[in-house]
Amino acid sequence: MELNLHNTDTFLMVSESEHNADMYYATKFLAVDSFIYFYSGNEKLLVSDMELGRAKKESRVKDVIPTSKYGIMEKLRKLRDIDAAYCEMVVGFLRSENVKRIAVPYSFSVQLADCMRKEGLEVIPIKSPFREMREVKSEQEIAAIEMAQRAGERALAEGISVIKSAMSRRGVLYRGNSPLKAEDVRAIIEMALLSQGCEAPDIIIACGKGSSDPHWQGEGELLADEPIVIDMVPRSKNKRYYSDMTRTVVPGTPQDELKDMYSAVLDSQVAAISKIRAGVSGSEIHNIVCDVLEERGYGTARGKSREFTEGFIHSTGHGVGLDIHEGPNLSESGRELKAGCVVTVEPGLYYKNIGGVRIEDVVVVTQGGCKNLTMFEKNLVLK
Repeated sequence: MELNLHNTDTFLMVSESEHNADMYYATKFLAVDSFIYFYSGNEKLLVSDMELGRAKKESRVKDVIPTSKYGIMEKLRKLRDIDAAYCEMVVGFLRSENVKRIAVPYSFSVQLADCMRKEGLEVIPIKSPFREMREVKSEQEIAAIEMAQRAGERALAEGISVIKSAMSRRGVLYRGNSPLKAEDVRAIIEMALLSQGCEAPDIIIACGKGSSDPHWQGEGELLADEPIVIDMVPRSKNKRYYSDMTRTVVPGTPQDELKDMYSAVLDSQVAAISKIRAGVSGSEIHNIVCDVLEERGYGTARGKSREFTEGFIHSTGHGVGLDIHEGPNLSESGRELKAGCVVTVEPGLYYKNIGGVRIEDVVVVTQGGCKNLTMFEKNLVLK
């Protein structure tokens, strides 16, 4: 792995990798406690002695060093402050490597940076080089995303099956003698994912007019003849890669305005996917969606400088991988797409007196087009 050091001596990350996707991508070592990644042409890891054996087995970085080599416990006994002791250990390690100008990611600890500067080291925040590297996925990464997608589709099928089989009583869906709630369907999907070694945070089950808020998680009774937006980000607990998908369904008979919205959203998505290929920019794809929706008479946020709360109010899509949202973006500022990028295509329309419609697929950009990883059906009306 080769990184651009931006005229510095080294690139340094100090973080856990459970939530820091760059740290996991760089090391392939999953840990809930902070450790150190160091690059100056060669890569090194500095980990606690407790994690040493596991890091040597699991990390892609071969040079793994225990923190005891740099006296972490002696420093802790002397200073009686874990943050001060850790900083002194980091400084000692960096001095042993003969580096003075250290590049760090924007997310680097301010406390640690200030401590290092007090010891005469120059700390230079830069955009993490791993962010751009992560945009283009390997075959193994794409396979991991596709595995999460298949698991998500199986789980979604179980959730929709329950909605489809529910009975309507005075406009409320019932499962047996109890109203069917968003929480019930969410739990069914979560359990189905867990049985496949996957998980999904914050599954959206948004019903009725409340679905006009794109990120409302949804709660309470599900209603007949109203839109239900189901949005989920399944992730393999082992592989760590996400996928992303949304479907909008109506149990019963949707109003004509909703059917028209659904048709426009679906047509805009089809038009966008047909134009995705390496060399096309994310802004071009976003403009295709806006063109279709505006031709159908719907407003979009394109070019708006003031608050825009109804119509197509968000970007067309985003990259997905170790993070739910990563580069590249399908938006007004979207850059050129490269072969191997994995992006969502998720146009939507939202009106407070009707509800929301969103349809989302995940595609892999190729030289001649794209491969759609999403196989789940797109039917507004449940039959």
